[in-house]
Amino acid sequence: MTASVFFFVLVAAALHASWNAIVKGAGDKLVSAVAICIAAAVIAAAILPFVQQPARASWPFIGISVCLQTVYYSLVAAAYGRADMSQAYPIMRGGAPMIVALISGWLFAEVMPLGGWVGVGLISLGILSMAAFGHGGGSRAGLGFALMNACVIAAYTLSDGLGVRKSDAALGYTLWIFLLTAPPVVAWAVWLRGPGLIRQTLARWRDGVIGGLGTMISYGVALWAMTMAPVAMVAALRETSILFATGISALVLKETVGWRRIAAVLIIAAGAAVLRLA
Repeated sequence: MTASVFFFVLVAAALHASWNAIVKGAGDKLVSAVAICIAAAVIAAAILPFVQQPARASWPFIGISVCLQTVYYSLVAAAYGRADMSQAYPIMRGGAPMIVALISGWLFAEVMPLGGWVGVGLISLGILSMAAFGHGGGSRAGLGFALMNACVIAAYTLSDGLGVRKSDAALGYTLWIFLLTAPPVVAWAVWLRGPGLIRQTLARWRDGVIGGLGTMISYGVALWAMTMAPVAMVAALRETSILFATGISALVLKETVGWRRIAAVLIIAAGAAVLRLA
């Protein structure tokens, strides 16, 4: 992985942590998540006429990604409703890179160097150890939903890795995903909460715009990087977002960060360093 790709994926990870912090710091997390989803779709619709459109061969993968990302949102809600975020989030984000690594070699005919495997393994170990040291608890069902979502994250990562390489237009591919994901996610949220959710969402438009830009740039950079480096390495490096999220939790949200969590962050950082050298 070149230095420039490594740097931009780390920036994407930091942006991912930032928009997640907006959701976490909100009083109603579902409202904030929907506000971000709507804002991202509006921004995508405004930019799409001026960028290169994805090749026809990539459209089936856009459809697959939209379906999987809708499932992702519903599983996030199911997991957080039954298990603490301190356990569910690391399981979802930590399990996905290893699944991607195990499948991507066959799917993309990519041979990852030994250092790549070590880096992916360290990042996954560090993230999953945060789940083991989570302060709260959760039902088996909640942790089961988190594990299911790790598989969904891995699935849309692999699908988008294939799709963006066929698109010849990483930006256009990314924008169409965000535009088409919003309608089913909003419909699901309204079904869950009722029509009043839309009014609540519009009241949080500032958070929506900031978060929408953050998530679009973050995922767009990651997809671009997948055209330049092995998908498994990009997917793992992007999950260093939890490293930035820990810093935001301590410095901005004023959450307590114990020594176990710091140790896990150091493992993740070591994994990122190994990926850079691989």
